[in-house]
Amino acid sequence: MPEPIVRFEHISQQFPGVLANDDVSLDIYPGEVFALVGENGAGKSTLMNVLYGLNEPTSGTLYVKGNRVERHTTDNAISMGIGMVHQHFKLVGSFTVTQNVLLCCEPTKMLGLYDFAEAERTVRKLSTDFGLEIDPLAKVQSLSVGLQQRVEILKTLYRGADVLILDEPTAVLTPQETEELFRIIRGIVQDKGMTVIIITHKLYEVMEISDRVGVMRAGKLVGLRETKDVDERMLASMMVGRDVLFRELEKFGWVGRPLIQTENLQVSSDRMLPAVRGVSLEVREGEILGIAAIDGNGQSELVEAITGMRPIRDGRVLIDGVDIRDKVPGEVRSLGLAHIPENRLTTGLSEKSSVEDNLLAGKQRMQEFAAGGVHMKRHAIRDYARKLFDKFDIRGAGVDTAAGSLSGGNMQKVVIAREFSLGAKALIVSQPTRGVDIGAIEFIHKSIVDKRNAGCAVLLVSADLDEVFRLSDRIITLYEGRVTGSFRAGEIDKESIGYYMTGARDKEEDI
Repeated sequence: MPEPIVRFEHISQQFPGVLANDDVSLDIYPGEVFALVGENGAGKSTLMNVLYGLNEPTSGTLYVKGNRVERHTTDNAISMGIGMVHQHFKLVGSFTVTQNVLLCCEPTKMLGLYDFAEAERTVRKLSTDFGLEIDPLAKVQSLSVGLQQRVEILKTLYRGADVLILDEPTAVLTPQETEELFRIIRGIVQDKGMTVIIITHKLYEVMEISDRVGVMRAGKLVGLRETKDVDERMLASMMVGRDVLFRELEKFGWVGRPLIQTENLQVSSDRMLPAVRGVSLEVREGEILGIAAIDGNGQSELVEAITGMRPIRDGRVLIDGVDIRDKVPGEVRSLGLAHIPENRLTTGLSEKSSVEDNLLAGKQRMQEFAAGGVHMKRHAIRDYARKLFDKFDIRGAGVDTAAGSLSGGNMQKVVIAREFSLGAKALIVSQPTRGVDIGAIEFIHKSIVDKRNAGCAVLLVSADLDEVFRLSDRIITLYEGRVTGSFRAGEIDKESIGYYMTGARDKEEDI
């Protein structure tokens, strides 16, 4: 066995009210793909933040390449060859790929002037050498999420990383983008000899890409195995401390009146190009309609139009029979529509506000919580927030904690807890389990189905085809903003539906 490239010895990380890492000792070796798994709040990202110099451990010792690390900082970590791609990308959208990759490390020529030609050559060669093909002159804001992730990886490689940390790298990727990422990881490990550490909760991905896996629970490292010696069920049990079984979800066979309808809906993108092209659909009481589409094919704009967040160019949207044209999102919500948005950070919650205030949003003027709709009843608000905090197993220091201090999965639970508790008759759910651990996925799936069984109309948008197939009563496929297929549960398999998602087939059928 070679000498470890990274060694954690008895690392503990104490935050106010939370012991995030509890006496963790772990060796990671050169040239391996190491997966670190655990529920949200288990301490995975915290431990890697110690390695990347974002956190100073409360106690314990870190070694990198045999050297004891003292007073670790991110600059120090980068100089030692450690790079980290965070779950939420840190890119400047208005900059080009080249400008983002070389930011603060730009090549210059005489008189200190920026050398544009050399910068482009550098990024083009780097992307080719590592199999990360991308246009160096493209604006980042015009790229898909998968290509933006390549830019983040190129940033770390340009700075000389040979230990690459990927925090929930597939949380925002389609299945196709995930497979492409795995191809890249295999290449940089096998061909370049790099070490890759993946923080994840998707166990089938652990089995596919990793050599070894460490399991964390409540801040402790509770298991360390060769991946070939475990299966998904064993890992899930170690993660949550109990058996996790995805049981068949009970589905009722009745449907009622339409609660969400679009008629020949046409919507433009941010660049004023056609994004939704004549989509007609309806979601009835007591059913879940799933949308299967590769990222960027109009599903985001469709949801934004239905929720009042994007103007309608032509056609109609009806919520329980009411035309929402020219209504603002608050007015649309008042018609009985709840919405779990695809991006929890930009439209799902307020990072700087407390968990309590985020859970209350939408109910803050109700008599139960505000006298005369103005004076807040803090005791009632606190009791309400604590009940949701416990019911949805939100993990953090407490309801008075800033929502932005929670892990990504726990932020998602805050959004889900709030929207599921509004009593809405129609529900739009976008990427409901993105960044959520396996122990919570069962709960969220059951909650969605319970809503449907209680008569709620649910429109589900998810990049996870397994999720779409598991939950949906009907599925439609979108390609370039058009409906290419409509199927009832059990009518098509995941392999075949991919043809409709890529426009290779088109099934004309009333939906």
